Amino acid sequence: MNRYPLWKYLLLAFALVVGLIYTLPNFFGEAPAVQVSSAKATLKVDAALVPRVEQALRDAGVTADFVQLEGTSVKARLPDTDTQIKAKTALDQALNKDPSDASYIVALNLVSRSPQWLTSLHALPMYLGLDLRGGVHFLMQVDMKAALTKKAESMASDARTTLRDKNIRHAGITREGNTVEVRFRDAATRAAALPVLLDTQPDATWVEGAAAGGELLITGTLKPESMRKVHEAALKQNITTLHNRVNELGTAEPVIQQQGLDRVVVQLPGVQDTARAKDIIGRTATLEVRMVDDSPEAAAAAAGGAPVPFGTERYVERGGGPIIVKRQVVLTGENLTDAQAGFDDQQQPAVHLTLDAKGARIFRDVTRESIGKRMAILLFEKGKGEVVTAPVIRSEIGGGRVQISGSMTTQEANDVALLLRAGSLAAPMEIIEERTIGPSLGADNIAKGFASVTYGFAAIAVFMCVYYLLFGVFSTLALAFNLLMLVAVLSMMQATLTLPGIAAIALTLGMAIDANVLINERVREELRAGASPQAAIHTGYERAWATILDSNITTLIAGLALLAFGSGPIRGFAVVHCLGILTSMFSAVVFSRGLVNLWYGRKKKLKSVSIGQVWRPDGAAPATTDVADKA
Repeated sequence: MNRYPLWKYLLLAFALVVGLIYTLPNFFGEAPAVQVSSAKATLKVDAALVPRVEQALRDAGVTADFVQLEGTSVKARLPDTDTQIKAKTALDQALNKDPSDASYIVALNLVSRSPQWLTSLHALPMYLGLDLRGGVHFLMQVDMKAALTKKAESMASDARTTLRDKNIRHAGITREGNTVEVRFRDAATRAAALPVLLDTQPDATWVEGAAAGGELLITGTLKPESMRKVHEAALKQNITTLHNRVNELGTAEPVIQQQGLDRVVVQLPGVQDTARAKDIIGRTATLEVRMVDDSPEAAAAAAGGAPVPFGTERYVERGGGPIIVKRQVVLTGENLTDAQAGFDDQQQPAVHLTLDAKGARIFRDVTRESIGKRMAILLFEKGKGEVVTAPVIRSEIGGGRVQISGSMTTQEANDVALLLRAGSLAAPMEIIEERTIGPSLGADNIAKGFASVTYGFAAIAVFMCVYYLLFGVFSTLALAFNLLMLVAVLSMMQATLTLPGIAAIALTLGMAIDANVLINERVREELRAGASPQAAIHTGYERAWATILDSNITTLIAGLALLAFGSGPIRGFAVVHCLGILTSMFSAVVFSRGLVNLWYGRKKKLKSVSIGQVWRPDGAAPATTDVADKA
């Protein structure tokens, strides 16, 4: 009746071992490290950089615990801070031959002290949030009016170009706020222009009207859904751009997320240099399209030893080779409206660009005259430009849709699209709130947070063991198993632990023990009614399950609501809260019953159970089975 099959015990043992393995890294603390990341948008950090870092450290006499590629950076863990500073200097000198044009950013960082065998199992500690580790916090507001103004200006420029291409004469195009007005001298011309504008400018509502002076007008206004798309695109592009920029700061887990309709929260744990952070996130980047010089003089200059021809400049292509590019700018990033990765007609990875009307006209004319030549797309940042890609023009390209294809992988196509799309901010941003949290305050928060969880757990354990005796011990072990599983799951998810998260863990302990209280009281109730100990255990767990499930589902609904509609700290609390509910249901029912079955299930003639005082109503007959009221 109260025996688990072997596979259930094996499942619990497996869960216990996995929980221990993935919880352990959180107890080793952090060690000083050096992080090497790319300083250029066109330079990608990959596994080939690892041996270069190892060799540079060996040449400097520095012994690292390990050097490995993590995400988009290479990290080297070092034994102490003195070695860390020595390693940073050595790597700067070895990887950046020209300090004024650095290819890599070498930043001081902290990594887990976990043994390498744990790291090889991807057992990593949870990240610590801003309130626990210290760092800087910015609340930035996106200027949505500027984004709409930019869209309206583009709409006016497109309308002017479209009417010119259709040979429709107008008396002037002006922009008033987010409204574009096209003037005409006669009704026939206006009637011919209206369907053209409706067809080529679907994002706007175009209506006929008349000005105060009697001029005939067509007025274009952005549709509400188009305005919403502009807002969303501006926020998304700004967040993506900020992500690219803060990588330079060496932050382990930056938090960059939308707050409200027009605000972005930027949290950089571990960063204490506010001025440096503001300089990075406020940086601007521009995009330019130029023609490549393929003349013999340019080829000689690219090979080295010869000056570049007049009117050209030398740049570095994404693959690392030199390329000679003409100074004349064909297009700028202002003419690029979108860039997405996709596939060409041969199902090879490609990048699809969308240009505005002005850019489409210029691009059509240039490509018609330059078939067989190369066109370079350059990204300028901090005054320095690099060639993102330089494809060969195969045919005239019209319609405002451009395809870049060639020998690139799907990941490279995504990278190029991201660089072209998010090289600069879509709309200006202003820092409206700025906070700095020191590392000492973060350490104090950690100590207090963990003390609250520890004391709460100890108080619950003492109460359960005193009140429910051996069943209280089982409940306490189940609670410890629940805490172990919760921390392990959060570590597997590489979640960011914050003070609200610690509060959610403490709350989870109280909610998790509630399930064991229900089970223990159900068992007592069966014993009080005269059931045998084995029957009381079986029936108590069976009847308590429905109540536990109902109460946890209702609480989970509230947690999911916080997760869906909350933001920032509220979402962090909700994540831990929801996970804690799921782990508590598993530990309170499955794990605690496994302990009870292991202890009592093997006894065929069980006469008593240690569950504390079983109170009976006054005058009630004692149970027919010999049940010990007191252990």
